[in-house]
Amino acid sequence: MRISCFNSRPQFKTSPRQNPHWYGNPKESSPFINSSAATNMDKSQQYDGNNMALFEEEMDTSPMVSSLLSTLANYSNLPTGSKEHEEAENNEEGSRPSKKPLGTLMGVYLPCIQNIFGVILFLRMTWMVGIGGVFGSFIIVFMCCSTTMLTAISMSAIATNGVVPAGGSYYMISRSLGPEFGGAVGICFYLGTTFAGAMYILGCIEILLIYIVPQAAIFKIEGLEGPEAEAALLNNMRVYGTIVLSFMALVVFVGVKYVNKLALVFLACVILSILSVYAGVIKTAIDPPVFPVCLLGNRTLLSKGYDVCAKVIEIDNETVTTKLWRSFCDSEYLNATCDEYFNNNNVTEIQGIPGVTSGILAENLFGNYLEKGMILEKRGLASDVDPDSPTTNSNRYVLADITSFFTLLVGIYFPSVTGIMAGSNRSGDLRDAQKSIPIGTIAAISTTSTVYMSCVVLFGACIEGVVLRDKFGEGVSGNLVIGTLAWPSPWVIVFGSFFSTCGAGLQSLTGAPRLLQAISRDGIIPFLRIFGHGKANGEPTWALLLTASICEIGIIIASLDAVAPILSMFFLMCYMFVNLACALQTLLRTPNWRPRFKFYHWALSFLGMSLCLSLMFMCSWYYAIVAMGIATCIYKYIEFYRAEKEWGDGIRGISLSAARFALMRLEEGPPHTKNWRPQILVLVSMDAEQNIEQPRLLSLTNQLKAGKGLTIVGTCVQGTFLDNYTDAHKSLRKLMETEKVKGFTQVVISSNLRDGTSHLIQVGGLGGLKHNTVMVSWPRNWKQPECHQEFRNFIEVVRETTIASIALLVPKNISSYPSNGERFTEGHIDVWWVVHDGGMLMLLPFLLRQHKVWRKCKMRIFTVAQMDDNSIQMKKDLLTFLYHLRIDAVVEVVEMHDGDISAYTYEKTLIMEQRSQILKQMHLTKNEMEREELLHDEVSVSVHVFTDLRVEKNELQWEYRNQMMFLFVLFSQIQSITDSSRGRMHTAMRLNEVITKKSKEAKLVLLNMPGPPKNRVGEENYMEFLEVLTEGLNRVLLVRGGGREVITIYS
Repeated sequence: MRISCFNSRPQFKTSPRQNPHWYGNPKESSPFINSSAATNMDKSQQYDGNNMALFEEEMDTSPMVSSLLSTLANYSNLPTGSKEHEEAENNEEGSRPSKKPLGTLMGVYLPCIQNIFGVILFLRMTWMVGIGGVFGSFIIVFMCCSTTMLTAISMSAIATNGVVPAGGSYYMISRSLGPEFGGAVGICFYLGTTFAGAMYILGCIEILLIYIVPQAAIFKIEGLEGPEAEAALLNNMRVYGTIVLSFMALVVFVGVKYVNKLALVFLACVILSILSVYAGVIKTAIDPPVFPVCLLGNRTLLSKGYDVCAKVIEIDNETVTTKLWRSFCDSEYLNATCDEYFNNNNVTEIQGIPGVTSGILAENLFGNYLEKGMILEKRGLASDVDPDSPTTNSNRYVLADITSFFTLLVGIYFPSVTGIMAGSNRSGDLRDAQKSIPIGTIAAISTTSTVYMSCVVLFGACIEGVVLRDKFGEGVSGNLVIGTLAWPSPWVIVFGSFFSTCGAGLQSLTGAPRLLQAISRDGIIPFLRIFGHGKANGEPTWALLLTASICEIGIIIASLDAVAPILSMFFLMCYMFVNLACALQTLLRTPNWRPRFKFYHWALSFLGMSLCLSLMFMCSWYYAIVAMGIATCIYKYIEFYRAEKEWGDGIRGISLSAARFALMRLEEGPPHTKNWRPQILVLVSMDAEQNIEQPRLLSLTNQLKAGKGLTIVGTCVQGTFLDNYTDAHKSLRKLMETEKVKGFTQVVISSNLRDGTSHLIQVGGLGGLKHNTVMVSWPRNWKQPECHQEFRNFIEVVRETTIASIALLVPKNISSYPSNGERFTEGHIDVWWVVHDGGMLMLLPFLLRQHKVWRKCKMRIFTVAQMDDNSIQMKKDLLTFLYHLRIDAVVEVVEMHDGDISAYTYEKTLIMEQRSQILKQMHLTKNEMEREELLHDEVSVSVHVFTDLRVEKNELQWEYRNQMMFLFVLFSQIQSITDSSRGRMHTAMRLNEVITKKSKEAKLVLLNMPGPPKNRVGEENYMEFLEVLTEGLNRVLLVRGGGREVITIYS
């Protein structure tokens, strides 16, 4: 037997090759194996030689471990398009040796250092220390550096949780928080990088026009004072900024590789400038530099307003007035009339840099915040000033150019700690990104934080307070304040900061378009797709054009102090979501969350997120709101267009956890009446081609739900699961998308429709989130013999919902119901409230009128009064009840008097009984029971009704039946019509007459649906009752409550 089985293996293997459809259709592209690369014969030989014949059928979808390991080991973490870009460059320039991967130092540490150190350190750090004091400035630096350190810890955890392709922070956030958050934060990060470019360009122009070549100003500042001088400076910034921006954009467009090659030069300028500052601090302890500052009383004088720091000087034993005298007096003579403050106070000269050992630190320890236009005054120096006299000649002093406060300093300073993403943005070029990113980024932040904190203390210990508060060096001959401290020359700082800001601006204009290109190519924001295109080698031309345009907005603002808080908002938002992503992944404990970096904790991530949010509102609450508004709009835009991206993000994990928690809570008990809403199971049927037969059921569901609550669209298909499930499911999803119904689909395949429908009603939903209402269409052709099983199934649905305490909605003439695109400009929704059903009849019209289709319709409520009822009091009570329910409706009480059964009613009842008996008779004939016994026990039909039934029988059977019926017809007619049937038919007829009279023109009639018969003898009678009840009405919605209150008058 073993030999026989072994020898039969080749015959088993040949059968798939003989039948090409044995496996089904293989996938076009496998993530591991190119199935088209080898023929079936090659594969069979491969399996034979490797003992893999047992798994041959799975090889198209499940690769062998050997090929899988080879594929994963050689995985390339370059983004889509990078390889094509490299191939294009190789084709242009010939074959070149492959680029050597970068390590931690060159790939992460130094790029982060270059991006973190920037224009704020050189142009605003000393001013911040002077305004906020050493203590306040240290707090600002510590907060900002702590925020970036905590963010770096979270980023390290995310970056080491698997391979991070090039794309950096955007990739990490989008893959951790999903396309909606990813797109919103990606755009914010892009805008922050773009405005950072504008800030660097403005810093570059400020250094150029104020400290290097002031005479190059197009709008001359000399001779202008106050607002005019400020406006001229801003106009110069705008003109030169636009020129520099255009030049930088052209450089990036023409040769981005030269920008990367110059990066080390710009980095060297930054490091050299910082080293010169530390060298200058050391020198102040030995030989402080001479930078005199002239004070009048305790007020700082403009250096251009005097030649000698004195009122008068002695020349050849003659007292001569100075330029300073002529600035405050009306003539150069000693008897001239001078400014009162000038007369009452002496002129003194102090050293602007007294040195680190001078003890000036104590004076600079606390802040000195100024209003715009206030004069810079030295603390601790006496001044004789009349508080009642106005300040004159204020243009001779150094004035505060803006109103300063603590939160303003936070917003201006924070951009100096951004740039921590530089390493992660280069993840595609790193030798080992999972090792280099955490080490390099944290080391860079530690280094820069140490430099910043030490600079705060050293600036306060070396430089005079009035010089620190002098933003543009107007009191020290127009020198850059930090340059006065540098050694060997202030020009080291001036030129070093100039070139470093130029380099940073170029880096921003290089990085921002690529970030926008990555977002565009992800396809999550449709209107940005055009920016994913570029030159043949992949350069983002259109993205560069948009980046330059947005950057020009920052140039037009022209103020470095105004632009800095803007980019602070966007960077803070980006960092906040990095921390949020790490915290969520940690708390959700997703199986894929296995970062190599172990020194993280969800509490640290939440602390970092809280700091980011706090700093956003501390910097500028209105900028924070605008930034959040932009992010929210992008989020909702992506959500509206439903970006079909499945990235295994944390938001999906939150949704699953929240859903599980909510379902567990729902299990605790039924919802309160105030929380009740229809959770609808819509039962639809399909034809032989798997098309929905009643699509308007979903339209009505959408109008009733308005997208709220649970909707399950279910169908039962007769047949086998393999042949029918997929097509049925696709048909349901397609129809739901067409009708814009938000919900779930449920397909049950069964050997018969009755059991399948019962299973749908029983098992639909999950836990506490189950349907409480079933909607099923009225069986249209139930009177035809071939459709008798359809109405029996319908009645069983009514019985099952009654037993399960589930509400039932039965729309009649469903094809005449309006679609979602139609509008009723007028009309009524009539409610016929015959019996109390828990308030369903009151609630449904209210829900329908929330939809635009039914919004213009008015609601009318009719109730039926018997002979012994007080109709006037009933109307008053009903109006009061509706008032408490907060429902607007017209109320009418209809009086129905007991009367004799009309001839028409009797005839209708008779016909109904005859149809019932003939259907029973035909059913028993199919079961081959004896014909004579059947006619004796069940006959109650007339000849003309019987002949209407189209059942294919031979002529002999028809003749025999008719003869027997004539014998018994007179006796059976009277005996079969019971008192109960006559009463039901009479009620149905009388109600129909009243309803037709009152609601013939109504757009929709809602009516209580009576319960089915307890036994199955009178099922045909029940259907006839409902037919008579709704006869002559266009749209009827039969409503049967679920046995509980669904509406309440209480709040």
